[in-house]
Amino acid sequence: MALVTVYRAFSPAEAQLIRSRLDAAQIHAIVTGELAALGMEGYSLSTGGVLVQVPEEEAADARAIIESGQSDQP
Repeated sequence: MALVTVYRAFSPAEAQLIRSRLDAAQIHAIVTGELAALGMEGYSLSTGGVLVQVPEEEAADARAIIESGQSDQP
């Protein structure tokens, strides 16, 4: 099962919120890089952020869900 990054955040809380939305839609999402971001201020920026990843076959659906939620943001 190859994982694909569908969202990149610099806040672990933001990444977990996205993961939660995907989980509610029955998409198998995981968050990587979360502990590194919590360990040292600014470290997540230098490592590329906190990643939300899903199986490759669920990536298109995951991106659609993420994009639909962001259109609601001011």
